[in-house]
Amino acid sequence: MKLNSTVDAVTARIRQRSQATRSVYLERLALAAQRKPGAERLGCANVAHAFAALPVNDKLRVVAERAPNIGIVTAYNDMLSAHAPFQAYPALIKMEARLLGATAQVAGGVPAMCDGVTQGTAGMELSLFSRDVIAMATAVSLSHDVFDAALMLGVCDKIVPGLLIGALHFGHLPTVFVPAGPMTSGVSNNEKGKVREQAAQGLVGRPELLAAESAAYHGAGTCTFYGTANSNQMLLEAMGLHVPGTAFINPGAELRDELTREAVRTVLDITKDRRFAPIGRVVDERCIVNAMVALLATGGSTNHLIHWVAVAHAAGIVIDWDDFAALSAVVPLLTRVYPNGSADVNQFQAAGGPGFVIRELLDGGFMHADVLTDRAGGLREYAGIPSANPEGGLQWTVVGASQDDSVVRPVNAPFSASGGLKLLRGNLGRSVIKVSAVPDDRHVIEAPCRVFDSQEALHQAFHAGELDRDVVCVVRWQGPQANGMPELHKLTPPLAVLQGKGYQVALVTDGRMSGASGKVPAAIHVSPEAAAGGALARVRDGDRIRLDATTGTLQVLLSDDEWAARQPAIMPDALRQANGVGMGRELFASMRRNALTAEMGACTWL
Repeated sequence: MKLNSTVDAVTARIRQRSQATRSVYLERLALAAQRKPGAERLGCANVAHAFAALPVNDKLRVVAERAPNIGIVTAYNDMLSAHAPFQAYPALIKMEARLLGATAQVAGGVPAMCDGVTQGTAGMELSLFSRDVIAMATAVSLSHDVFDAALMLGVCDKIVPGLLIGALHFGHLPTVFVPAGPMTSGVSNNEKGKVREQAAQGLVGRPELLAAESAAYHGAGTCTFYGTANSNQMLLEAMGLHVPGTAFINPGAELRDELTREAVRTVLDITKDRRFAPIGRVVDERCIVNAMVALLATGGSTNHLIHWVAVAHAAGIVIDWDDFAALSAVVPLLTRVYPNGSADVNQFQAAGGPGFVIRELLDGGFMHADVLTDRAGGLREYAGIPSANPEGGLQWTVVGASQDDSVVRPVNAPFSASGGLKLLRGNLGRSVIKVSAVPDDRHVIEAPCRVFDSQEALHQAFHAGELDRDVVCVVRWQGPQANGMPELHKLTPPLAVLQGKGYQVALVTDGRMSGASGKVPAAIHVSPEAAAGGALARVRDGDRIRLDATTGTLQVLLSDDEWAARQPAIMPDALRQANGVGMGRELFASMRRNALTAEMGACTWL
C-alpha cells in the first residue's frame, strides 16, 4: 500500500528539520558502537568491580569468553500495581540469558510513582518531572558501560518515556522494552465514573466511593482504562520496541513468562555480532511518526504530545504540535476504549488489540512499513498475535477481522475519519484538545469565563453553586514552571456534572488532563503558560471565551487593542511559595526554573 501523502510529507519535514541534530546524534552513536566490549576496554580494577558479585560461571562467561552482557533497568516497586510483577523478572531473565550463553545484571532501578495515588495532592507536582529523573536514573544505571544490550522494565505514565529518553542517550545499545500487562477487568470504568459524579454531588459518601474505586483497581497490573500507561504500550508496539503482541497480556497469564524469555532472545539477536539494530537507529523519523499515528488512531493520552516531543529530542529528532495536527487530520480513529468508549483494554485486546490496529494502519498506508525494529521481520511482525507453540516457545498468528466492531474497526470503516486530537490556536496561545470522547454538539463552546488559580478553588465554587451556568473554567498557574504541571483529574467529575445539567461547559488550562477530560471539552497544555507570561495571565472573570474544536481556535473575545492593553496578572506569592515547599518539592526547584514549554516536551535537560 502506498504511503499516505500527508504521512509522507510530515515525515519529510521532520527529517529536514532534524537533519543537523540527528546527524550529530548518529555520529555519537557510531563512535560508541565501535568500541570493544567493556570487559576488554575497561581497566582491570573497573572490570573486577563490575563483575565481583557475579556467580563464577557468569564471571568466566562475560570476562573470558566475551559473552554478551545484558543490563536490566527496572522500575520495580511493590506499591504500584503495574510494576509489582517485575519483582520476579530479573531472575527469569538471568536464567534465560545463561541458557543462551549470555549474562545479565540488574544495572539499576528507577523511581516509579503513580498518578492515581498522588492525584490532587502535593506529590502530583513531582509527577511530570519524575520522567526526567527516570531518564537520568536510566543513564546512571547504564553509565557503568559494561553492557552489550539492555532490557527496560517499565509500564506506566512517566516511566516508559523516562526509560526511553534515558535509553536513547545510550543509543548504541540494542534495547527491548518489557511490560507486565494490565490487571484483569473489575468494575467497569463507566460505573466507576458514575459513582465519582455522584460523590461530587454529595449523593454518595466516602465508603461507597472507596468501594467503587477498589473494585476497579483491584489487583496486579496496569489500570484498565486507556490512559497514558496503556498508550505507552500501544506506542512501543508501533515503534517495534517490544516483543510483538506483548503489551496487553495480563500478569500471571501462562504466556507472560514466555514473552519475557522471548525479550531476552530478541535483544541477544540484535547484538553486534548478530543483527545489529541499536535503539538509536530503530528510533528514527519514521518510527516517531508511526508512534504518533498509533496514538491518534487509538485516541490515546494527550500526555504524549509532551512526552513524545521529549523522546524525539533524545534521538536528535524535532517534532511539534503542528505535526500532530497534520497527522490527526488524516489518520482514522480505529478504537473506542475508555474514556473514548465503554470498553477497557482487556476488551480491546480480545477484539484484536495493537496487532489489529497496526495491521490496518499498515494496509491503509498510514504507517511506515520499511522501518528497523527489534525483530528481524520488521513492523509486520507486530500485526501478529502471540500464543504458546506446542513444540515450545512462541508462535504468532496473523490477526483476523475485528472480534468486536464496537471496540476496534478497520481502516475502511473507522469510528471517525480523523484522529482524536486537535491543535487550538488563538490569542490565548497554543493548546490541544482531545475530542474523540466529546459529543459533537460540544465541540464549540462560547461562554463567560471564571478564572481560578487552583483546582481546589474550582471545587469550592462548584460546591457553592457558583458554576451552575454556561461557563468556561480557566485554571491557570498549572504549567511546568509554575508547579510542575500536575494532571487535573479531579476537575472532571464536577465539570461533567455541570455538563450533565445541560450547561455549556469547558475547561481551559496550562495544566494537564491526560485522557481524563473525557466528554468535557478541555483546552489543555496552553502554551506559553501563565507563569511564563502566557496569555492566560491576562484573562479576567467574565471575559467571553470561544473554544472551537472544528476550526481549531481558542480565543478571548476582546478587541485587539483592549487585549493588548490588558496587564497580565502575577502569580500570587502565597501560591508560588506553597508550590515549592513540602513533599520534596524543594528538590525540584531547578527543574521548574529550567523547564521548557509543554510543546517543547517540558524538558529540563535541553
